[in-house]
Amino acid sequence: MTHALTKVPPAPAGRRRAQTLRRGGKAGRAGGHNHAGPVTYIVLALAAFFSLFPLYWNVVAASHTGERVVQAPSPLLPGDQLFTNLEIAWNQVHMGQALINTTIVAGTVAMSTVLFATLAGFAFAKLQFRGRNILLAVVIATMTVPPQLSVIPLYQIITELGWVDQLQSVILPTLVAAFGVFFMRQFLLEALPVELVEAARMDGANSMRIIWHVVFPVARPAMAVLGMLIFVQSWNDFFWPFIALTPDGSPTLQVALAGLGAGNHTVNHAVVLTGALIATIPLLAVFALLGKHVVGGITAGAVKS
Repeated sequence: MTHALTKVPPAPAGRRRAQTLRRGGKAGRAGGHNHAGPVTYIVLALAAFFSLFPLYWNVVAASHTGERVVQAPSPLLPGDQLFTNLEIAWNQVHMGQALINTTIVAGTVAMSTVLFATLAGFAFAKLQFRGRNILLAVVIATMTVPPQLSVIPLYQIITELGWVDQLQSVILPTLVAAFGVFFMRQFLLEALPVELVEAARMDGANSMRIIWHVVFPVARPAMAVLGMLIFVQSWNDFFWPFIALTPDGSPTLQVALAGLGAGNHTVNHAVVLTGALIATIPLLAVFALLGKHVVGGITAGAVKS
């Protein structure tokens, strides 16, 4: 029994090309880049405006006299007192020494936190040892303890050691943070395959070599993000440095800024805001230099094969 086969004539070349273009257009739209519309640009412009306006007004306030800053309406255009206020703020407190001290403190704390948090995060994420979950729970629980509870015993310790008004009193208590340990543990839990660690051990690598050649390269994106976060947090820290340091000794920037208005019947708000501007500029410079690496690290860490 035979069946007649009906031959379908081929579609014309123009129709085939149109169908291909339609399929390609859909695929391109599905897998290509989406173009932002005008609403997106308007939202981004508004977000940028509201984010940058406080910094702009800080510059404006620092360029006026203290009397003009507190008058209503507030000035919105720069004045001619910026360099005068910069000189007053720089000489009224130890601003130069405070910049050096803050750089030392923030840099040391950031590097030590990144190092220790990466090591601890790797141990909690990939190593099997007794009591691992209990220790991790204890580390996480320490984040719920208010820092004010440790002020009195911590101050007693630094007093007995003779560290009052010295930089080690604000560096050593913050060499590692529970948040950093948890952050690196969560990143390495997904980003570092346990097979990679086992393969390195089978090749004869010891623990230090595994950490240096396997863990650190994988954890580099998270280390960059954590380092930036801890650096900014340490740079802006005020509570404990204000207790352990004095404006006339070896202050950090935040302690020095607190001394700008101390001992005066009237506070020159323009000078205070000028000091805040001096403390903000180094952070902007650091983010301008390292922001691309941090964003690139976040993007690289988000891409999964």
